[in-house]
Amino acid sequence: MQHSTGYIVGFALTVCLVCALFVAGSAVGLKERQEANVLLDRQKKVLVVAGLMKEGEDLSREEIAALFESSIQPKVIDLQTGEVDPTIDPTAFDQQAEARNPETSIEAPENASKIRRLPKHALVYDVVQDGELKALILPVEGYGLWGTLYGYIALAPDARTILGITFYKHKETPGLGGEVDNPLWKAKWHGRLAFDERGNPVIGVKKGPAGPPDEDPYNVDGLSGATLTSRGVTRLVRFWLGENGFGPYLDRYREQAGVRSAAA
Repeated sequence: MQHSTGYIVGFALTVCLVCALFVAGSAVGLKERQEANVLLDRQKKVLVVAGLMKEGEDLSREEIAALFESSIQPKVIDLQTGEVDPTIDPTAFDQQAEARNPETSIEAPENASKIRRLPKHALVYDVVQDGELKALILPVEGYGLWGTLYGYIALAPDARTILGITFYKHKETPGLGGEVDNPLWKAKWHGRLAFDERGNPVIGVKKGPAGPPDEDPYNVDGLSGATLTSRGVTRLVRFWLGENGFGPYLDRYREQAGVRSAAA
């Protein structure tokens, strides 16, 4: 039996509409779960870079949430002054969304990390156990080879010694720039110094192997075959530790904590 052209077109449109409604309904229904998974992954990365959880450790969602809540204290700071803003709820703060919004961000100064806009506020974390500050965790981002890398760097209470680094989102080539995810490479950051004696952020990924931290404190092993990714990591870390990033926050922290800067 043959059908008219109108029937065929109408049938096709109906099928498309049903499929579109199904996809849209699935997306809406899964949105809450997806957001929960994103939050869980961020919490895991923060715990890993803080040294409270091992890479690949199999903890339940409840265990991760409990460990995060007991040891991690998030706070939102004014990026330009370094002051904590108590009016902003850190659990509902989206730093990337703030950076995209012209009303809550400013144009970034020219920089090698290709950061276009800076949020007026940023979300940072204190790692506190038994009432004692163990680490400061700062979000970092910047362009690599194929796109922006997003991650965290952890500093010791001296605000100079690096405890760890991790990335939770990037587009680097697997086996090359994608080695930023390699636990062995990330472990090489531990014990390095972020700032030189004058207080300038100088930590960087060099071409080739670096020496041990006590002999070569400002360098980390290069990523083999991934020169541009290595440069990107160097640039983004130095940017966020500098005056246009968390420099004001770290200066204020040192002053309040009585920690001498490298330049002191």
